[in-house]
Amino acid sequence: MADVKIAAEVREEFGKGASRRIRQQDKVPAVIYGHGGDPVHVTLPGHATMLALKNSNVLITLDIAGREELVIPKAVQRDALKGFLVHLDLLVVKKGEKVTVEVPLVTEGDLAPGAGLLEHVLSALPVEAEATDIPQSLTVSVQGLNTGDSVLAKDVQLPQGTSLAVDGEDIVVQVVQPQAEEPAAGAENGEEGATA
Repeated sequence: MADVKIAAEVREEFGKGASRRIRQQDKVPAVIYGHGGDPVHVTLPGHATMLALKNSNVLITLDIAGREELVIPKAVQRDALKGFLVHLDLLVVKKGEKVTVEVPLVTEGDLAPGAGLLEHVLSALPVEAEATDIPQSLTVSVQGLNTGDSVLAKDVQLPQGTSLAVDGEDIVVQVVQPQAEEPAAGAENGEEGATA
């Protein structure tokens, strides 16, 4: 799991205008929640934060005026068109504490010869893991699967100390029959090539 250190500034201004000014300075407005404390509004450096978020479930050590706070991203808002960071919600975590997060799934292996198409029902698997030991991704083997076969959440190998946060019978991936293409309009009635 990636562990990143970022300097944060406490912010006193709130609202859309203040947030817009923060983003114009290549910074990101964020709110830190958790452990029964009042939410803390901070400003984060834009580039460093964007790089940190390239790792799923990154553990971030925030330096807030000399005080360190361990957080994980809970909600990330991006601009729909340009993709830049608009706002972050960060959750305070403690070493040894369990958190529920979604971990990306990666498939490996080849389907059986002549099998159908692999359908990803879930792209990430909700799990409960220690905040300082969240897996970057989970691997799902699809080796030799045939049409009609599926892999369930309970079949995914989890690292020690990590447990499912969903029903074990939930389908993660399945192999489906390819859909036949629709015939061209008129072709099903034998009208192809007919002259008037």
